[in-house]
Amino acid sequence: MSFKNKILSYEVDGDGIGLITINMEEHPTNLFSPDFMETYFDVAKKAIADEGVKGVVVTSSRRMFMAGADLKMLEKPIADARQFFENALLMHRNMRDIETGGTPFVAAINGHALGGGLELCLACHYRIAINDPKIKIGFPEIKVGLFPGAGGTIKAPYLMGIQAGMMALLQGTNHSPSKAKSAGLINDTVESIDELVPAAKKWIVEGGKALQPWDDKSHKIPGGGLFTPNGAQTMMGGIGNVRKITHGNYPAAQYVLSVIHDGLQVKFDRALEIEARYFTKVLMSKEARNMIRTGFFAIQEASKGKAKPSGFDNYEVKKLGILGAGMMGAGIAYVSAYAGMEVILKDVTLEGAEKGKSYSVGLLKKRVSRGKLTQEKADQILSRIHPADDPNAVEGCDMVIEAVFENPDLKAKVTAETEAALAEDKIYASNTSTIPITLLARASKRPENFIGIHFFSPVDKMPLVEIIVGEKTSDRAIAAAIDYVVSIRKTPIVVNDSRGFFTSRTFGTYCSEGGFLLEEGVPPVMIENVAKTKGMPVGPLAVTDEVSLTLGLHVYESDPNPNKPEEQTRFYKIGKMMVDEYGRHGKKNGKGFYDYPEKGKKRIWPELSKIFNSNVDTLDKETVGKRMLHRMALETYRCLEEGVLRSVKDGDIGSIMGFGFPIYTGGALSYIDYVGMDVFIAECDDFTQRFGNRFMVPQSLRDLAAAGKSIHDFRQDTSSDVPQTAEAVA
Repeated sequence: MSFKNKILSYEVDGDGIGLITINMEEHPTNLFSPDFMETYFDVAKKAIADEGVKGVVVTSSRRMFMAGADLKMLEKPIADARQFFENALLMHRNMRDIETGGTPFVAAINGHALGGGLELCLACHYRIAINDPKIKIGFPEIKVGLFPGAGGTIKAPYLMGIQAGMMALLQGTNHSPSKAKSAGLINDTVESIDELVPAAKKWIVEGGKALQPWDDKSHKIPGGGLFTPNGAQTMMGGIGNVRKITHGNYPAAQYVLSVIHDGLQVKFDRALEIEARYFTKVLMSKEARNMIRTGFFAIQEASKGKAKPSGFDNYEVKKLGILGAGMMGAGIAYVSAYAGMEVILKDVTLEGAEKGKSYSVGLLKKRVSRGKLTQEKADQILSRIHPADDPNAVEGCDMVIEAVFENPDLKAKVTAETEAALAEDKIYASNTSTIPITLLARASKRPENFIGIHFFSPVDKMPLVEIIVGEKTSDRAIAAAIDYVVSIRKTPIVVNDSRGFFTSRTFGTYCSEGGFLLEEGVPPVMIENVAKTKGMPVGPLAVTDEVSLTLGLHVYESDPNPNKPEEQTRFYKIGKMMVDEYGRHGKKNGKGFYDYPEKGKKRIWPELSKIFNSNVDTLDKETVGKRMLHRMALETYRCLEEGVLRSVKDGDIGSIMGFGFPIYTGGALSYIDYVGMDVFIAECDDFTQRFGNRFMVPQSLRDLAAAGKSIHDFRQDTSSDVPQTAEAVA
């Protein structure tokens, strides 16, 4: 028998060994999808039924063996949970038919085998991979709110042991082939692709058995089974750690433990049924829906530059100029040089520019020491960064990014002197975090080429870049900025002009709400801990220290608006007191809301509780948590309503990637649906009465709720002008 379609091909050689080669021509990569499974299982069963076939090798003709499940089939809500569960059981039965059919199957892994792709390999009796450290083998499902549902969750502990299997599933760890072999996920490696299929066939010819470890009565789980002292202790520790880390916000993590705990006590086929039940349950959860929609699809689309205006060729930045070699400028230089660009790192003095380059030296040295980069490659990257103190050094640059101190006059000065050396058709960007781009563009002779490119600190780690469109910014400049951001492997969102734009403006409400809670008597430790239990990476007091209280005062004082919102003034007074009366400027100063000892961990400044009269009974933890998250969600909605945000997706992506809004909620706008729009509005109305007008709900959100709609049904009111004039945004 031979077979070929747009999904895979099958042929049998002269030795009676079948070769299934996966090549899903209508997809960008091989996917564990319904159409694949139908074809694959049909071919596999026919091979098993063929007495002339001694064994089957499964491989891929694509660079990637298989990327995983096709998440598009999981994107929409499950209409019939029972039917989905039955389909999952059918998939398990088909895999078990292969595992118990008596014909040995070998997975010849020539590229990434992830998620469903790895589970396909685990249904084979033997697994061989090319020993290429770039190949990834693992279970990434937890990162989108799921867990392996094609047998991987229960098979991992059989192969790796309870502890290692649990860690691989809960952390979504990717293994290189050599590490996957050591861990027990695969059986062997070869050095080249030419050796791969022959090695797989050799295993069959030399008597490889069609017997899985979970069907082998002599097999013992590495490190001991569930009822051994080590297994029981590992399980108990895992339960405690998952609760401590996730705070119950991520159902998938809890279900992984349930599948392992329940599944290792019963026969394997019953364990697969348990896995299928929990997989159906997790897929129906709000958390998984949110993480698939935003954490996978929306971020993936944004990372590919979907927001780029049509009609423009790729704008290649071969040479980049950076003005200001402080932390931000130095970080931008590093990621740009790493991406292959020549970088002119200009500062007031050559010494300052050299110091900025030393930041890259430190980062590269660390990567070399960890084996992630060769010294030769590091030297090449460093050779592309050219320190300078002459404004004319940017001549010949394709783009310039200004990253000097947040002062409009200073920024105007460097704009004028830089444009004198920059070709007229090149792009000039400002990395300002709060000052309106329209205002800064007044200093430019070509405002159509002037745009905001707002990075986050530290630049080398933070994945988001906020692109800000001024009143006169052209589509060509937007397209060029997106091309640049994508080329340095960051994720861009495009927003319209406003003071603080979207991210700084919204994240500021998190910091200020933390300050108000402190002022009202909520103990600082409670504020910080509740924020983290809700899913924020850092508490509001700690992050204010990171940014520095001094910078917050400067931003407030540099805003020319004489009628600032009451909450901004209130938070300013808290910061002013901390700085002026107690000399506490933030982390850089070694003292802010926290103390930062030279040796040891940071700790809450003990005097805070006395200064702000902490009272543990002031508010319950649910109210504390909701005040912080509701406040950010409301401000994000206002940015959407005002036209600062261009879409709901941008608000969700920006909040998750820019300031760590909990991903299980789907982002700061999806959070409104996550809570329930009617519940959210009612709680904000209550908070308005109790805590102030900053919690007032816009009428357009009430209208959405009254119409029974989702936040994703929001449509921009194109009849009103987006506030993009210099006066409006200032």
